[in-house]
Amino acid sequence: MSAQATLAQFLPEYLSDLTVRGYSRETLRVRGDQLRIFLEYCQERSATEPSAITLAFVERYARHESSRISEQTGRRLAATTAIHRLSTLKSFLGFLVKRQAMLFNPALELEFPRTGKHLPRGVLTAREVEHMMLVPDILTPCGLRNRALLELLYSTGMRRSEVCKLNLEDMDFGGGSVFIRQAKGHRDRITPVGKRALFWLQKYLEEARPAMSDSADAALFLARRTGRITPAQVSFVVRTAREACGIKKPGAAHILRHTAATLMLENGADVRYVQQFLGHEALSSTQRYTHVAIPALKAVHAKTHPANYPERDP
Repeated sequence: MSAQATLAQFLPEYLSDLTVRGYSRETLRVRGDQLRIFLEYCQERSATEPSAITLAFVERYARHESSRISEQTGRRLAATTAIHRLSTLKSFLGFLVKRQAMLFNPALELEFPRTGKHLPRGVLTAREVEHMMLVPDILTPCGLRNRALLELLYSTGMRRSEVCKLNLEDMDFGGGSVFIRQAKGHRDRITPVGKRALFWLQKYLEEARPAMSDSADAALFLARRTGRITPAQVSFVVRTAREACGIKKPGAAHILRHTAATLMLENGADVRYVQQFLGHEALSSTQRYTHVAIPALKAVHAKTHPANYPERDP
């Protein structure tokens, strides 16, 4: 492709390059969407060729992204969202340099927005989770599937993208575990599954899954019309159960992941075991849950810290 090609013409080649390098379909979808937002911004300003992308142009785009209002929430985009989009842009421009469509990557000089350390927003109590489990109508195939799905998410702390990728062969009922393939960071892992979740999964497989429209599919969880269940459908199941219980805490599928990690820590689990359970590469990602598990810490503090005892006369 010549150096006169437009930015938009390089996008398919960039995504193809990511495919060859082993990036997941979800990553390709997200990066493609992010870059189309950038290309639309460029088109509106008649900056359609690589030569038009300067440091000043990229800085203006970064400010634009930082001030953008989300159509879904009505609030400014989170700093992490802006960072992800700018990181994708940096990668794309680097690809253009390799293809000799640009002399240098102006995004290398870009200062990314700063982010603070945020605690998980939605953490349920054990009682709230139990109420959610009772919402699905287990007398229907979809309701029984939803109960099994909720139980597995809570038992394993899986991400919604991970549970959507599960195949029948990934469940080890005898060993009480599930094989999670190509999770975040392209890492496979095996995580334990509780007895109650295994019971509902077995019941779903025997009584509900055969009634699904595409029961020959290898996927563990099926939807009636789409075959393999989608991330959006997983979020819908969790959000519906949460709202049916009148729980106002924010979050959908990830709320069960946050809750599982927090309650395990409150019940005495070592943070490194929880790190392995969640599939975190860095311990710092898991340690934020130790701040959420503050009630247990306060109880220990009240019992053991000398300052909590009445002053004694010397």
